[in-house]
Amino acid sequence: MKVLIGFFTTESNANIRQKARLADYDLAWGEDCLKKNKVSDVFSQAGIEMIPALYANAAGAGVIERKAFEYIENNFLTAVREHLHELDGIYLHLHGASTVEGLGSGDHHILKKIRELTGPYLPIAVVCDPHGNLTQEYVEACTILRSYRESPHTDADETKRKVAQLLCDLLKKRQNIHAVYRKLPLILGGEQSVSADEPVRSINQYLDELEQDPRILSCSWHVGYLRHDCPEAGCGIVVVPASGKDQAYAEEIADQLAEYVWQRRREFHYTGLTAKPQEALRMALEFDGKPVFLTDSGDNVTSGASGWNTSLLRQFLAVGHLQKRVLFASICDPNAVNQLQDHTVGERAVFNLGMNADVHSESVALKGTIIAKGPLMGNLWSGRQRVWGQTVTVRLETKPIDVLIASKNNTLCEQHQYVAAGVDWDDYDVIVVKQGYIFPELKAKGKLCVMSLTDGATPQDTASIPFKQIQRPMFPIDQI
Repeated sequence: MKVLIGFFTTESNANIRQKARLADYDLAWGEDCLKKNKVSDVFSQAGIEMIPALYANAAGAGVIERKAFEYIENNFLTAVREHLHELDGIYLHLHGASTVEGLGSGDHHILKKIRELTGPYLPIAVVCDPHGNLTQEYVEACTILRSYRESPHTDADETKRKVAQLLCDLLKKRQNIHAVYRKLPLILGGEQSVSADEPVRSINQYLDELEQDPRILSCSWHVGYLRHDCPEAGCGIVVVPASGKDQAYAEEIADQLAEYVWQRRREFHYTGLTAKPQEALRMALEFDGKPVFLTDSGDNVTSGASGWNTSLLRQFLAVGHLQKRVLFASICDPNAVNQLQDHTVGERAVFNLGMNADVHSESVALKGTIIAKGPLMGNLWSGRQRVWGQTVTVRLETKPIDVLIASKNNTLCEQHQYVAAGVDWDDYDVIVVKQGYIFPELKAKGKLCVMSLTDGATPQDTASIPFKQIQRPMFPIDQI
């Protein structure tokens, strides 16, 4: 038996100016594609031959440039056409929030075009991020559809392997099944649905219990994605039956699961400490301990923001007698990185930081000394071995502040990224990052973690976002 393997993921934020271009993708074919998908051993142990299509990963970015998407999609469709006569199934890793300029959901478009080639019955298994949007047509085009449980996504690799194994088992005993979908009139940000906290912890436990039923292959709750205004936005429920005779039962379970989540809609909240920017600053400066992680949540690059915002830097520069040693990790400004690449470590630099794209990214005139230069490495979610760009760290003359300037918008949420950039996080009292929820290594390291409710491309007040295309009424925008 043979299975086609492919990966396409972009968390597309429509609120930033720059488009996701082909150069922003980590692309791989052949054996490299299989290696990056991390499921090869599952299929090999089942005696199933793998046919690689394409691995295309841009992590968090902007809306995808049309020609870049067409190139990616053509790779998938060409592989399906060439091997359709020998395929027994298809395994895809799709994000669910990959929006393409002038087209809409790239994930949905790829699956639709593949189904036009394969027809309705060839088994297609899709593993996805819970922060992706769904539709009835998309879900029912999947034989198996399962998202990760955990946010942050610490179970991503485990889920990939689970879905791969479900597909292997199905191919050995074919069933005429498809995933079942229920849309909820509920819209949430990922920062309101951290899985270590309630109600998500209980929802995940319930999902695990439902999957113990031999009539159910898998269940998942999809938080959805709200950083582009689209009709698909909102939470969803997906249940996959074990066999054709269990299809009606899966419909019943989907109704039960949807009701279970809906009844907890008022329990969703921000995990940990949140505060308006001035109060968050006060908390960080008055805390007796180190380090404090302060997150610039309105410029959350893990949700596709640009990373350009200098508002918190300007806030710290305005502090009269700053007694804490502070690291900004990082502020994205490719122009500043290009200028500072000509300087050596230890050399003094006079430069402007800030892309001046809006009020949030206003340029700041700075003077300081280059203390480190290094690669901008990826993380568990964007690929730890991938070099996303370059970093230059500057120690300012007038304040005890070091600014790690990056050429790309990739969050520093793991210690190895700081080491690669040439800075030691133990040297700092306060570290300012650009995330929503605090990621595991930072949470374990931080003595205090505070989400600063800043403005930007990823605002946290869901009810205040001016949606035009979403289903209404929708909680919490509407009180239903």
